[in-house]
Amino acid sequence: MTIAQPSPADEIVCREFVELVKPYLEDVLPPDERAIIERHLDACDGCRTYLEQMRQTIRAIGHITDDAITARTRDEVLAIFRAWRRESSL
Repeated sequence: MTIAQPSPADEIVCREFVELVKPYLEDVLPPDERAIIERHLDACDGCRTYLEQMRQTIRAIGHITDDAITARTRDEVLAIFRAWRRESSL
């Protein structure tokens, strides 16, 4: 019995995983795409670490109320995300 190996078209790169992490965590991806991501996670320590960091962030943020964040903090965090987005799009 031979086991079919995924074709290169079935493989994803880390950047694609980062773009799909939210739908992956929300469990809204089609089963075939989810399987591709899980194969990638099996082989990629960096993406597994990123996924765990995202899970921890979601758990932490789930315990923060809107009124617990000052307007200044909100603005600083948004500025960080905007800068990150500009850098990642280069």
